Amino acid sequence: MLKRHEIQVLRRAGHGQEEVAKLAGVSVRSIRRVEDEVPVSHVDNEAERDKRRIGRPSKAEPFRPFVVAQLAKEPHLLAVEVVRRARLEGYAGGKSALYELIHAIRPRHVRLVTRFEGLPGEFTQHDFGEVDVRFLDGATKRVHFFGSRLKYSRWVEVSVVPNQQVETLVRTMTDHFAAMGGIPLLAVFDRPTTIAKSWGRDGQVTEWNPTFAGVALDLGLGIELCWPHSPEQKGAVENLVKWVKGSFFKQRRFLDEEDLRRQLGEWLAEVNTQRPSRATGVIPAERVKEEQPRLRPLKVAPAELALRIPIAIGPTGVVVHDTHEYSMPPESMGIPGTLYLYRDRVRIVAGRYAATHPRLFGPAAKSTLPEHRAQRVAAAAGKRAKRYMQREHLLEIGREALEYLTELTHRRPQVWIRDIDRLHELLQRHGKEVLRAAFARGLAEQAIGAEYIAHYLETPARLATATQRELPL
Repeated sequence: MLKRHEIQVLRRAGHGQEEVAKLAGVSVRSIRRVEDEVPVSHVDNEAERDKRRIGRPSKAEPFRPFVVAQLAKEPHLLAVEVVRRARLEGYAGGKSALYELIHAIRPRHVRLVTRFEGLPGEFTQHDFGEVDVRFLDGATKRVHFFGSRLKYSRWVEVSVVPNQQVETLVRTMTDHFAAMGGIPLLAVFDRPTTIAKSWGRDGQVTEWNPTFAGVALDLGLGIELCWPHSPEQKGAVENLVKWVKGSFFKQRRFLDEEDLRRQLGEWLAEVNTQRPSRATGVIPAERVKEEQPRLRPLKVAPAELALRIPIAIGPTGVVVHDTHEYSMPPESMGIPGTLYLYRDRVRIVAGRYAATHPRLFGPAAKSTLPEHRAQRVAAAAGKRAKRYMQREHLLEIGREALEYLTELTHRRPQVWIRDIDRLHELLQRHGKEVLRAAFARGLAEQAIGAEYIAHYLETPARLATATQRELPL
């Protein structure tokens, strides 16, 4: 059809038939035939071929009424069975021609794609994303982020996050709800394992992630998951991530991570309060005024959100979570309980026993409360066991304690146990941080013995000066 169009254009421009034949690479006879045709109005070669009935007639075509009748009665009839029945009716052609005819006639069941708009306060959409960012100094880092968007107003919140784990998801989601002014009826997610671990063929979740499910109950939040293998549903959620990548991360340059976070805050202020949404044509800050009265208050403030984790008190009287050890009373050993994980603290409840610790983040860190130290030492059987338990409590202070106690044991192999008694008493009285500074000073001055540590603790001003001079920050 394009060749015909070319010939018609050249002829209208005044070129002779022979000249056009040479330019177009066709015969003069073809030029004359095209001149008699109507002007070209489309370039669909296949449609024109069917219209002109070009080519040898198909042997399957006479059987079109037969195939139509068979598929009308049995729409799901296998093509091989249609071929068998056609042969019984006298069809002598090949299978391919009849298969092509069957494919053209068989009714197609196409799922209708429905685009929906949420009502005020009805939906939020949430998803994780990741992008490789190159900073101005040439360094490259993979940045993880979590995005939330109110469906009706298109108000969006985006946070840079350390990972895509379930705790990060629920805490960032709760922060976003607080920034939006409340929670909607439903939160829409894809189906990551941080939310749904398994589901049946009908799409119904058969096993929820227990941590996520507990937070959803605490917040009073309804959850809606995209149907498995349904891109028309997932698209709206995934488009949030694509939009953040394309509109922010791919458009800007960053000096470092701090600059990235600063620019992200500026960008969010711009898209929420200054720029009309392309979907609605309205600035989200204007439309969110209709939405916020429909949002429900948070039942749990972000700082008070606790993840419930089932635990059991170990035989050493500690609870281990994420490689970190938290002490419990010796009497609670073997009792099952619950660890409530807050942002900055940990609360453990087992039967009638409870303890609250500052949350640990360093690798293999330990937290032992002073009252638990005394109880564990008292519960130890025999003087030797008590001394070694006291030494373990001192070693929890860190590297300075390890080096100091090593020197003490080798310099006083016969009487180090006596020093351990005194040092443990000082630990109970002054705490880990103060004793760590005293150990550092003792190592620096090679003053090895409990009496030197006690002397340092009697002069806290000098100890603080020594700590600033001797301890690395």
